[in-house]
Amino acid sequence: MDALDAKYPFFASAREAVASAGVSLPDLVAADAPAVERARERVERALLEGTVASESGAFPGESSSDAQAELLSYPIARILVSLLDSGPAIEKYAAAEAATAMERVRRDLEADDDLRSVSSATVALDDLLAEFDLADAVRPDATAPAGARGGVAGGAGGTGRDPDGYRIDVGPYLRLTSPEWGDSWRLVNRALADGAVRVSRDELLAALEAAVEERVAEGLPFEDLGEPLAEALEPRVADLRRLLSERTYTEPPDVVAPALFPPCMTNLIEKAERDVTLSAAESFALMAFLVGIGMTPDEVVAFCADTSLDAEGIRYQTEFLTDDRGTQYPPPTCETLANYGICHNEDDHMQVAADPLSYYETRVAAADEVTDWRDERDAEETEEA
Repeated sequence: MDALDAKYPFFASAREAVASAGVSLPDLVAADAPAVERARERVERALLEGTVASESGAFPGESSSDAQAELLSYPIARILVSLLDSGPAIEKYAAAEAATAMERVRRDLEADDDLRSVSSATVALDDLLAEFDLADAVRPDATAPAGARGGVAGGAGGTGRDPDGYRIDVGPYLRLTSPEWGDSWRLVNRALADGAVRVSRDELLAALEAAVEERVAEGLPFEDLGEPLAEALEPRVADLRRLLSERTYTEPPDVVAPALFPPCMTNLIEKAERDVTLSAAESFALMAFLVGIGMTPDEVVAFCADTSLDAEGIRYQTEFLTDDRGTQYPPPTCETLANYGICHNEDDHMQVAADPLSYYETRVAAADEVTDWRDERDAEETEEA
């Protein structure tokens, strides 16, 4: 097992590495091996943040033991998400695996060719196309700059740079892309010639991300995992269920009144205003609450402008929570937040409501007069203008 297998665990070579190692997943779970905790983190971050990268930010594959734990965390994570027994969770997990993989692919493609040639832990675009049986279906566009061809990734005789455009056969194009991505993806709006569609490199990578997502989701959920394995993983599955707190809500109150926010949300905002970095669970709880009361990603970015929260991170997480696959994850309950040290049941408010959003709705309904933060912001911007 090497770093490349750990980096791209959905590759056929990675599956072969796991099989040839003869490692027993039930034995790993029973021994509470490092791969098990990494698998839990993998699923948690996938569902809450849209990434499976380690929270430490480092790729845990520098040593052979790290690479083994990272690679083995992938099949265990697939078992965990199967045990969640939630179709939307599987979709979200597969999307996060794909998004993380393509971030790594983009970094690999940006690497210097000399460095890439001596590093076994990077992939070229040709490698990725071959992995998904697309080598014959994708080729450089004939209109690409001279000298940039030679191979899909700029092979012999080329400049070492990928061409600006590609042609992908219409069949794979229709299978891997969706009109829901925007009008520009509709076949009627595409340059189609000789049975192939012209795409940019970024668009080709987006299609490949869909291919990764499709492979990750394939076969999930597992139908028969065996009772012993399911029982051994139940504590971690229960933690994930509590964190997600899958519930449904009616229409949000659609008013932003910070003075009426639940104490836990006020505490998180004040903590961020003191330039303290929020944990992943804290950030998710706050973002889910703000989205839950009807705020758009742009509004959340503006609302948190003077905090430790990064604008790009806010936008990524709020867009994740507001897309079609994110709406099944409303703000966690007070009990779940208490388990993470976020809710302290100030003023015994759990007797009023079991979750922050319900508590906020109750306070808004009981208030004599409510001033919306958005109205105040608009008034200030008008005065400045």
